[in-house]
Amino acid sequence: MISTTKTIQTITASPWFLAIRPKTLPASAAPVIVGTACAAGDGGFALLPALAALLGALLLQVAVNLANDYFDDKNGIDSEERVGPIRVTQSGLIPARAVFTAMGVCLVLASAVGVYLMMKGGLPILLIGLACILSTLAYSGGPYPIASNGLGEIFAFFFFGPVAVCGAYYVQTLQMGLRPFIASIPTGLLVAAIMNVNNLRDIHTDTAAGKRTLAVRLGRGKSSVICGLLILIPFLMLPLLHLFGVISGFGYLALGSAPLTLPLLHALFYVEGTPLNQTLAKTAQLSVLFSLLLAIGLL
Repeated sequence: MISTTKTIQTITASPWFLAIRPKTLPASAAPVIVGTACAAGDGGFALLPALAALLGALLLQVAVNLANDYFDDKNGIDSEERVGPIRVTQSGLIPARAVFTAMGVCLVLASAVGVYLMMKGGLPILLIGLACILSTLAYSGGPYPIASNGLGEIFAFFFFGPVAVCGAYYVQTLQMGLRPFIASIPTGLLVAAIMNVNNLRDIHTDTAAGKRTLAVRLGRGKSSVICGLLILIPFLMLPLLHLFGVISGFGYLALGSAPLTLPLLHALFYVEGTPLNQTLAKTAQLSVLFSLLLAIGLL
């Protein structure tokens, strides 16, 4: 039986709204914005490729969410003991076949966007697109799911950091440089922190299901320390980014998001279970706000 809290959630939100998890979408848009700001700062801003990169990132994020919902149910990871947001496949709100089909539709649409971007950027964009689609399926599915084997944070950093930022930069400027790569590091670290908080919340249910996330492998204490570093390092990088000319002095505006870190750091060590859903949402808010303010410095 679904808990009362989750039942109320199904009443107030469409099942498909729950399935695509729109609260996760700003985090996927943030690295594209950072990459676009780098391009604009270097005089290479191109509106249509920028919008296409943003649309592609959003479609891939929705596809990942649907794949996670589908494969976690198929692999027996989701259960009624889950403390995170309701999963539509496991709860029976949407048939598994429909969720799988919707995931496929999102991947097809993302591929269509990718064709346009490939026409602009050539072979590098093709390789990036193929890597993104394969990783979307491999994140929760396949013989060695990324999310179930302690690689989720690395996946989040790589694809929401260097891949997304540098990809967005490349499709607009048709060149690559060190600046967008360095700018991608703090963005990727904060998205990895979102993943880590998610795994901290689910540490007990993941352990029971045999899902070996980084939090399960390291335990709550060590994983909380790592998550704290993922949150703090982007702020510590700001002086170096300025010193080496990656950002202007306006990049220090990103410090305006620093007050959000205090309750997050407290929660990492003293909050457990369902209340970490709020911590997860606030970590995502920190990621987006930091990236937006950083983008001003990149301009």
